[in-house]
Amino acid sequence: MKTIIIISIAITLFSACNNKSEVSNSEAIPISNTVELTATQFKNSKISLGKIEKKPISSRLKLNGKIDVPPQNLVSVSVPLGGYLKSTKLIEGMRVNKGDVLAILEDQQYIQLQQDYLTAKTRLSLLEKDFLRQKGLNESKASSDKVFEIANAEYVSQKVLLKSLSEKLKLISIDPNELNENTISRSIKIYSPINGFVSSVKMNTGRYANPTDVLFELVDPTTVHLVLTAYDKDLEKLFIGQKVVAYTNNQSSKKYDFEILYIGKDISNTGTTTVHCHFIQKNNNFIPGMYMNAEVEITAENAFVIPVEGLVSYEGKEYVFTQTETNKYQMLEVTSQNTENGLTQITFSDSIEISNSVFVTSGAYTLLMKMKNTNEE
Repeated sequence: MKTIIIISIAITLFSACNNKSEVSNSEAIPISNTVELTATQFKNSKISLGKIEKKPISSRLKLNGKIDVPPQNLVSVSVPLGGYLKSTKLIEGMRVNKGDVLAILEDQQYIQLQQDYLTAKTRLSLLEKDFLRQKGLNESKASSDKVFEIANAEYVSQKVLLKSLSEKLKLISIDPNELNENTISRSIKIYSPINGFVSSVKMNTGRYANPTDVLFELVDPTTVHLVLTAYDKDLEKLFIGQKVVAYTNNQSSKKYDFEILYIGKDISNTGTTTVHCHFIQKNNNFIPGMYMNAEVEITAENAFVIPVEGLVSYEGKEYVFTQTETNKYQMLEVTSQNTENGLTQITFSDSIEISNSVFVTSGAYTLLMKMKNTNEE
């Protein structure tokens, strides 16, 4: 009984091995890349035949980049003399006009500066009168030259002091001509130097701002431009004045027209350089830092092209069909590139005598379906 069981197991295993071998051999059989139609099938199909030749076709170079602004249009607002931030209503993204109050700061040094200016102004008036008196006395020889020179030096020195204090007041937006003993204030106002929007707020209310601290950053949107990154191998395809079409990831169907303005001259360690483009039509919807995709149309070149209907995709590859005999066709692997006006640029994986070959220029998908059905049978 044990012997019978062992023999049965051996037969079963042997049969399984044979079946597995048959499956493996079946999978190893290559799929035919040829197909044949009957005269009736060809007549009922919409297959067209023809030659392919070289024609000029444009290509597009795809680049990536982001919206940026020139350094002169990105303004960092600070307080030259420092102070405590008393109040501000700024929020990132808020639009501001030139002359708008951005913030109010206060500090006791503002009071001291105004006091020093008014005191210096009063003393200058006295020194001027003394200078004029000493000048008259010196001209009439009623006073020595030394006394006159001392009066002149004190007068000039005071004018210098007053001028320097005046410029300090202007730094904190206080008009010296409107300052008097009744207008002294412990707070100052910070005004917007440009028309634009707030890109960042870096200071909160109540915090002390040092002269080196940036309170806000403003951007003038009228000069935003597109900065693309291009590899050195593609630089020969680019030139000043070249048209660029750009779009965002979120709205790829909405295109924006740019023009190349500058091309960088330095190549980075990654083999790239920057390409600066400006809007052909002004657009205020973009903000610095926004990422963009771009396509640059390259000068047309002669290349082998085939109508789109003559190109098929199968298992991740692309193919065309060539006629070998009447109603017999062979599938050839190709690589497609650019498409323009219904024609697609192709290059062949294997060498072929293109000038003497007849290709399927329309209805290639019909042949592909027929070939797949034949292989399955």
